[in-house]
Amino acid sequence: MAAGPTTRRRQLGADLRRLREHSGLTLEEAGARVGISKATLSRYETKEGPVKWPVVDALCRQYGATDEEREALVELAKGAKIQGWWRSLADPIPESMNLMLTLEDEVVREDHYASVYVPGLLQTRAYAEAVHRASEMRCTEQEVKHMVDIRMKRQELLRREEPPHIWAVVDEAVIRRMVGGRDTMREQLRQLLSCAESPHVTVQILPFAAGAHAAAVGSFVVLGGPKPALDVVYVDILGGGLFMEKPEELERYRLAFEYLRAQALDISASAATIERACEEL
Repeated sequence: MAAGPTTRRRQLGADLRRLREHSGLTLEEAGARVGISKATLSRYETKEGPVKWPVVDALCRQYGATDEEREALVELAKGAKIQGWWRSLADPIPESMNLMLTLEDEVVREDHYASVYVPGLLQTRAYAEAVHRASEMRCTEQEVKHMVDIRMKRQELLRREEPPHIWAVVDEAVIRRMVGGRDTMREQLRQLLSCAESPHVTVQILPFAAGAHAAAVGSFVVLGGPKPALDVVYVDILGGGLFMEKPEELERYRLAFEYLRAQALDISASAATIERACEEL
């Protein structure tokens, strides 16, 4: 999968910082040499906002980068303009959702641990509507429809020619929790089984019998970039979401997900558990 604009921007920031640190220059010193402020250079390195490729070219020369490195980073800078299908939506979307859509548009994999609801990429429309009505008590029907439309549009990610791999570890509570009524839950569980038949989707159930486990704090997603350094963890919080990308944070959640996969049922046993839950409705 070719790197998208957000991935290119994040890679550019990481590489600029690496080159500067290798050259032994401080932010203030490096900025002064190319005529930009310390704050502006810090923004270039923290992977946020627009960049000017002539500045990137000048920085690379100051850092003693090779011609190959310099040309590669200039190309990254030229391609780091964030655009996406959600930018043309008539109604605004929450900032945390905007960042989620931006990152998700370019992932190569997503590792989900779901403790409350089926992951959004695998939800039916009726189930998604029930979830939004429950969690956004003051939203109008129009606002609920808008958010559900976005969720359904997100699912086109799975129908790409080269979709990311979705690995979902789903707590048994998720498939037992009645969301939207029996018909909605039956449809949702059948959808989950259908998604799991795709070579790009893996679903495991973490059974009640597994007892205490590595992610008792709640649901999270590891959004996998083309390189491990570009991974981001997303954690649901009330009223939005929290994004983390520090190495120690990434390692903690990656390790938790590995433990969860090990504690969960295998793929066939998971499918059988979902089928039983559907039959019992």
